[in-house]
Amino acid sequence: MRSNQSDEPADDDRTGEEPVNGAPPRLAALTANVRAAPIRGLSTKLLWLTILFVMIAEVLLFVPSVANTRMRWLQDRLNTAAAASVVIDGLQDMRLPQPIREDTLMATGTKAIALRKDGMSRMLVSSDMPPEVTHQYDLSDVSPVEAIIDAFDELLFGGNRIIRVYGPVGGNPDMVIDVVLEDAPLHQAMLIYARNIFLLSLLISVITAALVFFAINRIMIRPIQRMTENMQAFSGDPENPARIIAPRPVGDELGFAEQHLAGMQTQLQSTLRQQRHLADLGLAVSKINHDMRNILASAQLVSDRLASLADPMVKMLAPKLLRSIDRAVAYSGEVLAYGHAREAQPTRRFINLHALSNEVREILSEEAGSAIEFRIEMEQGLEVEADSEQLFRVLYNLSRNAVEALRADLETEASLVRRVTISAARQGSVVEIHVADTGPGMPEKARENLFQPFRGSARSGGTGLGLAIARELVIAHGGTIALADSASHGTTFRIELPDQPLPISNYRALA
Repeated sequence: MRSNQSDEPADDDRTGEEPVNGAPPRLAALTANVRAAPIRGLSTKLLWLTILFVMIAEVLLFVPSVANTRMRWLQDRLNTAAAASVVIDGLQDMRLPQPIREDTLMATGTKAIALRKDGMSRMLVSSDMPPEVTHQYDLSDVSPVEAIIDAFDELLFGGNRIIRVYGPVGGNPDMVIDVVLEDAPLHQAMLIYARNIFLLSLLISVITAALVFFAINRIMIRPIQRMTENMQAFSGDPENPARIIAPRPVGDELGFAEQHLAGMQTQLQSTLRQQRHLADLGLAVSKINHDMRNILASAQLVSDRLASLADPMVKMLAPKLLRSIDRAVAYSGEVLAYGHAREAQPTRRFINLHALSNEVREILSEEAGSAIEFRIEMEQGLEVEADSEQLFRVLYNLSRNAVEALRADLETEASLVRRVTISAARQGSVVEIHVADTGPGMPEKARENLFQPFRGSARSGGTGLGLAIARELVIAHGGTIALADSASHGTTFRIELPDQPLPISNYRALA
């Protein structure tokens, strides 16, 4: 049995830290850090990530839109120049005065306008021509990639260039308008457009982030903070039922998480209560065990003196008394040892199972009296490979549980059959043992917690340690133990003990 009275210091003592507000120091410090630095919280990270992602989306939209803005600006200049060229072309027999030419160029924002028509090119209007044109653009055939490249070239490096732009008039490939102009207005227009897009994107990002922040904060962050605070409070006082989280009536993932958290906290409280019972029992038994050993030691001395007497009756009963006291000395530490240390590995030898079962019957017959019948149904020479002392404890615990169940019915009806039967048979290398009784049967609650200490008892005041110890000893032998289904009333336990396999060297020696 595992006791909480240990010589080792607790975790808090080892670290030299004291619990803060009932919570472990590490958890309390972590929670304090989160509260003291909200900039590192999930909600703040969510806000910045939303702004970043919206800005990235706006940048992806900005790339084609700025190229489209440049193309529209240039196309507008061509359309304006084309409109002017139609008028000028209709006056081709007249020489335009210089003021009219300057007004035309100023209206179109160009330095020169030329018209190619029917394979012939004609300069319609021009001002002082620059020494050279640095860039030329054909708007009749521009791919999206070229438009994006040219747009960013203009945005980043333009502003002091003389460019030539030409393209068809009204979709007519036989009439091409050709203009020469400065790119400073285009560069300025693109900068204004980029600034406006940036400010608009930033505004959209902040608004979107704020909406997402408040929505996610209400839907996710607050429930997560609620669970975090509950876990901190629960860790400070895990045995307080009021610290169990109350799940919200929602059907989302966080609602399911709260339900599972509440279930785990409930189960943990049950486990803690069980562990506390174990610790309290271990402390009590450790105190009783010391005095009990002294009493049994005195009883052993008295039994030894009785065995030396010449009375025939004493000589017949003294060996049984000595064996009972020896077992009592060994069993006095059984409850204390359970859960505190593993059982010793069985020393397996072939033993007579019928003789061992008969020994169990003799001891229990003395305790139960003549009201309960004991039967042994097996061959007298049946042998099983097991530790005799441990197998005795298994059969004794199961049979004694059966006796206790039958004793409860002693005052109900005298005609009831009260019988405990130990039967066994060998099937190949496995010996199958049954311990059955004609009692009222195993209650449903005891079936659900079978073989669990302090939970699997079938009677009031029982500890359930007998079945738990029996299961541990059977498993140590490589066997199995289970509650067998019975068509009639009563309880039957089935034990299967296999023979110990021989080493390979033994098989080679036999061969």
